[in-house]
Amino acid sequence: MLDFDAYLERIGLARVDSPTWQAIHRAHVTSIPFENLDSHQGIPVSLEQQDLERKMVVERRGGYCFEHNLLLASALEHLGLQVEPMLARVRVGGAPPEARPTGHLVLRVTDGNGKKWQADVGFGLGTLLDPIPFGPDPDTVYEQSGWNYRVVEDGSELVLQTRGPDGWSDVYGFVPLRVPRVDIEVSNWWICTNPRSPFVFGLIASINHDDGRREAISDWSGPLQAMIMTPDGVESSEQPRTVIPDKLQQFGLPGFQLGENGRVHAT
Repeated sequence: MLDFDAYLERIGLARVDSPTWQAIHRAHVTSIPFENLDSHQGIPVSLEQQDLERKMVVERRGGYCFEHNLLLASALEHLGLQVEPMLARVRVGGAPPEARPTGHLVLRVTDGNGKKWQADVGFGLGTLLDPIPFGPDPDTVYEQSGWNYRVVEDGSELVLQTRGPDGWSDVYGFVPLRVPRVDIEVSNWWICTNPRSPFVFGLIASINHDDGRREAISDWSGPLQAMIMTPDGVESSEQPRTVIPDKLQQFGLPGFQLGENGRVHAT
């Protein structure tokens, strides 16, 4: 990380003496929004370290999974931890296996005692708030501000699941093998440039609160929806697109307006 002190300031930990890496994980996920405003505008997303810090730290923007988790990885490596990136396939929505691209990034972190953890600050509508022990353990439930998670095995994949009012459901699955940087770059390029990618044709932005509430806007399923998510369920309401700039500002993302084509542009 090029400016670790600026990163700590960005996530509200500048005045905390030697914060733990677990505290950094939670502070990151509750401070930096999830958003796809660059790819939505037709701007390819750079994963270069200087661009990640410029965008999410200096300019106080957000990002999506590749950006979030690579920024976190650089911070944890700054602290001397070993970080291994792994590509995951999103399962939310029940997509069949053949329709699941490697569109998500998750981290395996090894701490100073050799214990391995699953870390993820970049899953837009349901990311971990805190790291969890790495590996399958279907009998152990990890509670985080009211949300419940567990990890199960499905063939060669580890699957993160969350428990809602209707029981357990899959979030994403991944093969627990470190992937080279070039594979991450290829997946990121598909996500941010392919016309069939929802990160290109649609809009999504969300913010996590420390009490477990999640607020989001998204038009991935059609009309714009404003959502408030809690462990007890989702409140969703259809909204006119004219509310988008105000909603983004509420998420800490000022400086955007609607163009004549109904898409969002930077002012």
